[in-house]
Amino acid sequence: MRTKRRFATGMLAGAFALLPLCQQAAEEAAAPEWKAGAATVKITPHRLMPMAGYASRKDNPAEGTEQDLFAKALAVEDAEGHRAVIVTTDLSGISEALRTVVEQQVATESGIPPHALLMNASHTHCGPAYSREDTRDYFDFLAGEIPRLVAAALANLEPAHLSYCEAKCGFAMNRRTPTPQGYRNHPNPEGPVDHTVPVLRVDNAAGELKTVLFGYSCHNTTMSFMRWLGDYAGYAQEYLEADHPGLTAMFVNNCSGDQNPYPRGMLYFAQRHGRSLATAVEAALETNQRERFHQHRLGSPLRSVLETVDLEFTEASGREPFAYPVQVLRFGDGLALIGLGNEVVVDYSLRLKAELGGRGPAIWVAGYTNSYSGYVPSKRVLEEGGYEAESRPWKPDLEERITGKVHELFDRLNP
Repeated sequence: MRTKRRFATGMLAGAFALLPLCQQAAEEAAAPEWKAGAATVKITPHRLMPMAGYASRKDNPAEGTEQDLFAKALAVEDAEGHRAVIVTTDLSGISEALRTVVEQQVATESGIPPHALLMNASHTHCGPAYSREDTRDYFDFLAGEIPRLVAAALANLEPAHLSYCEAKCGFAMNRRTPTPQGYRNHPNPEGPVDHTVPVLRVDNAAGELKTVLFGYSCHNTTMSFMRWLGDYAGYAQEYLEADHPGLTAMFVNNCSGDQNPYPRGMLYFAQRHGRSLATAVEAALETNQRERFHQHRLGSPLRSVLETVDLEFTEASGREPFAYPVQVLRFGDGLALIGLGNEVVVDYSLRLKAELGGRGPAIWVAGYTNSYSGYVPSKRVLEEGGYEAESRPWKPDLEERITGKVHELFDRLNP
C-alpha cells in the first residue's frame, strides 16, 4: 500500500498593508515591520561524480568546475514573530528524499514547520546527480548543510523592510514547435512565454539593500558540457553580488517546463543571459532612479500553507497516484508566492496570475519547488503531445486538480 505524504497547514495572523514606495525618505524612516536574514553555503561537490540533467551522460562523471554551486536561504519574520524560510539551490531539482530529511531537521533544530519552509532548485543541468546510490556521500552533505544554512539565516535576522517589484527579460523562448510529425523541441517564437522577472527586495533599517530574491521562467540549460555550472542563473546571481558588495542574490526557477534559453550551447551565451537577467533585476529595483514609483512595500501578516493533491496517471500505466505538493507563502496583502512541485509548463504561471492577480496581492508562481520527479504539462500540452506530454502518462484532469488546490489554499489565506 502506498503511503501518502501529507503536509501540515499553518496560518499566521496579524495586520496587513500594501504601501507604494513613492516617498522614500518617509518610508525609510518608518519603523521596519519585518526582520530578515540571509546566508549562503557553497555546495560544489568535493569530488567528481555523475551529473544530472541529461540521460545521455549515463555514468560519466563531471570533468571539473566552471562555476561554484551554492545554496542560499532567506529567513523572514513578521511583527507577530511568525517565520518562514526560502531556500534556493544550484541543483537540478529537490528530491522527495532530500526535502523529507531537511524539513525534519529544520523543524527539530530551528523550529520552522514544513509549511513555512520553501525549497526551490534552479534546475541547472550542470549539477550533481545526488539521488544515486554511488553519490550518497553528497546527498548526506546536502542533508547536513541545508539545515545549518537555515539556522544561519535565522541567526542573521535583523529589522528590515520588504518590497516587491517586477521587470521583464526576453531570452526565454517556448521550445515546442508544431511540425507535421508532431511537436518538436525547437525554438518557437510564437509559443506562450512569461518574461516577468519578479523581485522580492530586502532592505535593512538604514535603507541599505541586503537581499534580492528573483525569478524567471526558463530552463537553466544554456550549457550541457561536463563541468559544474550554475548556468545563466548562476551568472545572474554572481553579477548582482559583484555589483552590490554585501548583497545576497537568490534565484527561483519559475514555470519553465517548456521554456529554453536561446541561443544556447556556448558559455558566453550563459554569461550574456545571466547579465540580461541581472540587468532586469536592476530595472525592477529602479537602480539609480531618484524616486521609486514601482516598488510595493510589503506588510504583515506572514502566512503559509503546504498540502498535497493526488495526481492520477492513466489506468493503462498501472501507476499509483502522486502526492503533489502545493505551497503558498503570503506576505500580507502584497505578495503571494505559490510553489508548485516538479517541472510545470508556463501555462500554470499565466493561468494562475490571470485568475488570482486581481484579488489583492501580486502573484508569483514558482515550479521546481519541494519535489522533482518529471514534467507536469497543462491540459493543452497533454492534448498537443510532444516531449513534455509524453514523459509521464498523466490523466488530463491534472491541470484542474493543481489549479483547484492552489485556489483552495489561496482562499484559505485570504484575509
